[in-house]
Amino acid sequence: MHQVYVLKRPHVDEFLRRMGELFECVLFTASLSKYADPVADLLDKWGAFRARLFRESCVFHRGNYVKDLSRLGRDMNKLVIVDNSPASYIFHPDNAVPIASWFDDMSDRELLDLLPFFERLSKEDDIYTMLQEHKSS
Repeated sequence: MHQVYVLKRPHVDEFLRRMGELFECVLFTASLSKYADPVADLLDKWGAFRARLFRESCVFHRGNYVKDLSRLGRDMNKLVIVDNSPASYIFHPDNAVPIASWFDDMSDRELLDLLPFFERLSKEDDIYTMLQEHKSS
């Protein structure tokens, strides 16, 4: 039995709620399920995550756990990964929305600032154009 403490990134509740309304969301983490599953239970009050994938679903590649999006069985033209580690999405960099790592800055607005982008993206057929524009802005 272990106690786990989690400091929630500012605006994560609003972000997850809205993403769950706009998209089919899948939690894909390199963490072990015994740790990440209880944390996801605490974070995901709205059932935004329709599926959860853990370390055993990752590919161990050059010392890193890589999230191979092709394993999701979805159209790659409609898949986006939000991650703070470029090594995690090295197989699919064109599908990535990089996000800064977060530790304890309670004034952080990154998730809140991403909401308008994802609201626009949800209406697009060609995600790659918008993703490229987002990365270059």
